Amino acid sequence: MRKVSLVTGSTKGIGRATIVEFAKNNYDVVINYYNEGGKEEALELKKYIENTYYVKALAIKADVRDEIAVKKMIQEIIKVFGKIDCLVNNAGIALDKEFEERKVEDWINTLNTNLIGPFLVSKYAGLEMMKKKQGKIINVSSTNGINSFFPTSIDYDASKAGLINLTHNLALQFSPYINVNAVAPGWVNTKMNQDLPKELIKEEKEKIYLKKFAEPEQIAKVIIFLASNDANYINSEVIKVDGGY
Repeated sequence: MRKVSLVTGSTKGIGRATIVEFAKNNYDVVINYYNEGGKEEALELKKYIENTYYVKALAIKADVRDEIAVKKMIQEIIKVFGKIDCLVNNAGIALDKEFEERKVEDWINTLNTNLIGPFLVSKYAGLEMMKKKQGKIINVSSTNGINSFFPTSIDYDASKAGLINLTHNLALQFSPYINVNAVAPGWVNTKMNQDLPKELIKEEKEKIYLKKFAEPEQIAKVIIFLASNDANYINSEVIKVDGGY
């Protein structure tokens, strides 16, 4: 019987790469999207995965900030698959603005998505995992929450530091049955980052020991490792994947 993995925010970037990596490793997968425009991408990804890797893929629209929507998503997954073996909290936003222009509403929006969302999904997925006395939760944090800081993304940085703290607390809460870890990517070659000013990209690449941004697939492979049995004794850990910075 195949394992089942839910990846939030999984139609683009790291989320999409992670869903594909799970499918490659013979997991049934749950593709989560929020914006109505993401429906087409989610259905295309579902079709690609099922036709390429011959596993089952389920696409679900759910806003991770909405507790009722999260509960319904978990209920639907249990109805279809009967279980959740792995959760990857990937959904997140970054609203870059000059420090002086940052408003309370920006903070609320960012924290609701990047921190409260992972709490809600972990809470309800974790309750199902505890029934089986096994599971893996992997949070996608950032080096912005550890050692790289940008006042233009001050709320994002704070949310990712909070997600690391949440990781440690969830590992304790769900012990000894659920492993909860985090990955902290540095710069990743996603569409969002490709649109950054070229001068900034050049400057940041010079700070990276490997002199390049990561590909989404390279982050996904670390996530897959943490989800695997090879990582069964890794818990409450944060793994930086930044090429040296």
